[in-house]
Amino acid sequence: MVRRTKEDAERTRLQIIEAARKTFHQCGVSRTSLEKVAAAAGVTRGAVYWHFADKAALFFAMRETSLAVIDRADAFLFGDESGDPLDAIEQSMVYFFRTMSTCPAARETYEIMSFRCEYVDEFASVLQEVNRPCVEFQAKLTTAYQQALALGIMRPELDPDAMALDSVSFVRGLFNNWLASSPGTEWRDQVEDMIHTHVALRRITPPRA
Repeated sequence: MVRRTKEDAERTRLQIIEAARKTFHQCGVSRTSLEKVAAAAGVTRGAVYWHFADKAALFFAMRETSLAVIDRADAFLFGDESGDPLDAIEQSMVYFFRTMSTCPAARETYEIMSFRCEYVDEFASVLQEVNRPCVEFQAKLTTAYQQALALGIMRPELDPDAMALDSVSFVRGLFNNWLASSPGTEWRDQVEDMIHTHVALRRITPPRA
């Protein structure tokens, strides 16, 4: 009976998170009340407060469900069996965008964080945490570029720290344009080509025969 109660509670919690994502996406975070979320989830307002202290806590829980996408993308940076860190960087970026294309829940979550949330009032302190994955990604990119430089496959005049910052800026800008566009548009159709070009510009070009 206790186990069933815990399972029911977790099911309700996930139901509330799913309702919050849909409501945040439809109405915007600032215009979404916990009462709206409760109605969308088919539960009482008390049930929402039992699981989440406030709207910010619910926002973080929704965000947490999509962080696995970033974790799996990051895994490419240090799991590439070819031994080519530049290939690993490219694979990581491509995986992220492919997942955004095939996972509506993850895509909606990032649309909410990018376009449907005002980081003011109770959300003023949320922005730093939202940006944390980018900061961590930049550090991992720096390590990967350092490895590429040590292996002699990246142009020696390039600085790994500067290249990591450039790549993070590139991905963030590309992603914002990707989110703002529709399927079948140039931004979405050419993403992988743009990523390939971005990484290729860092690579030492083999001498012509």
